[in-house]
Amino acid sequence: MLRLGVNIDHVATIRNARGTPWPDPLRAARIAEEAGADGITAHLREDRRHISDADIDALMQGLRLPLNLEMAATAEMQAIALRHRPHAVCLVPEKREERTTEGGLDVAGNEAWLADFIAPLREAGCRVSMFIGHEPRQIEASARIGAAVVELHTGAYCDLDTEGRLAERDAELAGLAEGARLAAGLGLEVHAGHGLTFDTVAPIAALPQLKELNIGHFLIAESVFTGLGAAIREMRRRMEKARA
Repeated sequence: MLRLGVNIDHVATIRNARGTPWPDPLRAARIAEEAGADGITAHLREDRRHISDADIDALMQGLRLPLNLEMAATAEMQAIALRHRPHAVCLVPEKREERTTEGGLDVAGNEAWLADFIAPLREAGCRVSMFIGHEPRQIEASARIGAAVVELHTGAYCDLDTEGRLAERDAELAGLAEGARLAAGLGLEVHAGHGLTFDTVAPIAALPQLKELNIGHFLIAESVFTGLGAAIREMRRRMEKARA
């Protein structure tokens, strides 16, 4: 079965807009579990613009689902991950001026350094994932450094769909499909995520090599109108229909 990881970052974004204790990301994670999520993703950014250190503490103590901690490859974040030892650590590129993660990590250009960086995380029992584009050189480098997982960045595919650039969208989807085949052939577990919606999820979910999708912003946005549980259940329904 294709797993669904629910990213709760933007529950914290809403909370932080007013500086109140609510909405509570841990409560959102528990609703996600009740609605059928298989895991929870939270990105602890260096600028702490949404998820906070206290949120990670609360999630580790109060969450029954596996936690996928997204983070930049910095000494500070490595120390936090080693202290908490979440189920999974996903390394992502991070720029302070960006609204959201704009592209994949350059594993090929930082291969030796990243191999050393992830070694303590692997030894601590964390499943290490690289958030990358579908370029073969990035996938092959991820396998060489010992990552367990690659998460393919679906943002460009989703943006092209939204903009109505359908031929380019289809070419990007073909690239993602080829990347998934290559990664699986190299023994990597293949995940995907970023920007997925009800309208764009089916072609990605249908890729047979994928084991997990991580979806956040759209689900939190949709929950304003339908409730979080209903949004998650509908996303899972569409994922399962695509697989069927």
